[in-house]
Amino acid sequence: MVTKEEIIAKAKEAIMEFDDEMATEVAEEALAAGINPAELIEEGFTAAMTDVGERFGAGGLFLPHVIAAADAMQAAITILTPELEKTSAQTKSRGTIVIGTIEGDIHSIGKDIVATMLKIAGFKIVDLGRDVPIKSYVEKAKETKADVVASSALMTTTMVSQIQIEEQLKEAGFRYNVKTMVGGAPVTQDWAKKIGADIYAENAGDAVNKINALFA
Repeated sequence: MVTKEEIIAKAKEAIMEFDDEMATEVAEEALAAGINPAELIEEGFTAAMTDVGERFGAGGLFLPHVIAAADAMQAAITILTPELEKTSAQTKSRGTIVIGTIEGDIHSIGKDIVATMLKIAGFKIVDLGRDVPIKSYVEKAKETKADVVASSALMTTTMVSQIQIEEQLKEAGFRYNVKTMVGGAPVTQDWAKKIGADIYAENAGDAVNKINALFA
């Protein structure tokens, strides 16, 4: 019988090999073996995606590699989502989070991982996707009565737009009803403080920990 450790190792391998089919097979194998899909995502797929991101940052991999790895992870998550939703349906939603990658920015891998991890942690996620206009964050936050508005920026040229989220939420009279979270490669704690965001998330794990603390 295949062990949990072997399945997790195979999940990592599928991402590092950019192999959609293998990722799907691993997801199906894990479900058949009764492995917690949240654990598989966190310890297998997400861990490997973090490694891919680091290699990309160091110049060892290129953008097409990162996109192919993300596609493989997405293929697995598509298989695991029904089971995840079953689990989260049994637990009352802990809060609503509107999340997206900021306008002008088409990178969505980090944001996708954060959204998945927060969903696993029991939050209702409203994912706006990538290249999201500022007004969409504000409109969706009001419409869903969101608890948190989270934005990701992967470039210094787009992170300046995170200021606009703060400003437009204030103009809409909704800033004090909601917490804001910012993240992305060029984003720092100092930047979050400077623009008045409530939370800076360094990575997916940090985002989950800080949101958990907020709702504790």
